[in-house]
Amino acid sequence: MTEPQFLIPLWADLTAVGLGGVQGALFASGFQGQRRLDLLGVAIIGVVMGLGGGMIRDLLLGTTPAALLSNWYLLTVTGAALVGMLLANLFQRLNTVIVVLDAIAIGMFGAFGTTKALASGLPPIPAVFVGVCAAVGGGLLRDVFMGLPVAVMHVSSLYAVAAAVGCAVLAVLAVVEVAAVPAAITCIAVTAVIRVLAVVFDISLPEQRALYRRKVAVETSTIPIIKP
Repeated sequence: MTEPQFLIPLWADLTAVGLGGVQGALFASGFQGQRRLDLLGVAIIGVVMGLGGGMIRDLLLGTTPAALLSNWYLLTVTGAALVGMLLANLFQRLNTVIVVLDAIAIGMFGAFGTTKALASGLPPIPAVFVGVCAAVGGGLLRDVFMGLPVAVMHVSSLYAVAAAVGCAVLAVLAVVEVAAVPAAITCIAVTAVIRVLAVVFDISLPEQRALYRRKVAVETSTIPIIKP
């Protein structure tokens, strides 16, 4: 892939940004007690989540963030955040739909990030890294802004793993010279399927402490016990 051959369609990038904005607003509006946010706070979290992944992608690639090159990005993500905030109760009753949309958004950010990195001349493995950063960047910034533990670093439903697998598939397809559009669609589909299945069946990577306890159990099982 070369830079002149690849340009993220504006409508596709805005779709991903809009989905991220809705997700961020829904996440922020669900907090109660000391962590509850006012209307501005919820809107800010929506904007951060919607634009965060794309901005991290472009900063890693050393280019001007796409969100600053068009009026439509800020307008779209702000509108999406307001929609997510105003219709939070309705969206929360449509949990399955929200999970699917979230999975698709992760896949889109990952696909666009990886493809843009490949088009910029990066090798496949660094390109996958950029794609994963783009996929999880919005959620990471959301947690930092809200003072929460970063979700991607804790036990969760294969959030980053789904993005990594999808981006890796895209990179492999690019190496064998599959066109950018079908490769990106495949990446989005793979990421979304893994993410949805992980949420539905509560699949996650093993907890580090659980691995340590298992290791200790195996080691101590070899210690002979001398009975009096």
